Amino acid sequence: MIYYNNNYLSIRKSVNDKVVILPLGAMEQHGPHLSVSTDTDLVSSVAIKAENLMPHDILLCPTLSFGSSHHHHSYGTLSISAAVYTQVVVELVESLLKTGYRRIILLNGHGGNITPVRQALSILSDKYDTPLNPNIVLATYWELGGKAFTGAAPMESPALSHACEYETSMMMHLFPEKVFADRIERSNRPEKNGYIPFEDDEPYRGITMVKRTEYISNNGCSGEPQLATVEKGTHLFDTAVKELIKFVNSFKEWPFLNDLTK
Repeated sequence: MIYYNNNYLSIRKSVNDKVVILPLGAMEQHGPHLSVSTDTDLVSSVAIKAENLMPHDILLCPTLSFGSSHHHHSYGTLSISAAVYTQVVVELVESLLKTGYRRIILLNGHGGNITPVRQALSILSDKYDTPLNPNIVLATYWELGGKAFTGAAPMESPALSHACEYETSMMMHLFPEKVFADRIERSNRPEKNGYIPFEDDEPYRGITMVKRTEYISNNGCSGEPQLATVEKGTHLFDTAVKELIKFVNSFKEWPFLNDLTK
């Protein structure tokens, strides 16, 4: 069920039957070879395909096309600051709660959204666990996709990063008109230091450093975009959709948790 194709009567009638999916994208630079709409395009496509396959189980909301992307500003990006983004997510979810929905998936397609959305989940839990007790989750599609997005064949680089082999392959499959193939070029990146995964080739060791994009990439992208192919993109997209459907089937059966102190 598509939110914007229905009137309010149909939307309100579906509150007990549907899992809500609210896709979260971004409108930010993706190197010289991909459209700035990449994150929004990819997460929207995964969500739309899942809804097409499960129309009786999913209420698909319009994608929030702007994300928290201030670290890309120097390259030309439309961004919402982290604090404001957290509040935007809180208020959109509150709208769904007030309509009556209690099972909500925030389907993320941009890494910069993860921290502010987690903060939004904390705020929503504190405010609504006692009166409404909803199940609200953040699911980032490439993390949900598992090994397919962490170097398993046919992929040749270790993980999805930014305008990389993974995202470029998916865009080749879904939106070839938004891939400027003659501009695909591996970026210059900082030297390895054994702790920070500048190229997603270092395991996480509890060390985090935040830098603006221009300090870690000369052209705005990362990873190995030159390794991208349509076939890889098809594989990644199909896997993301399959795993999302698998999760929705599980999530719709999750019980609402009880207050164990009572």
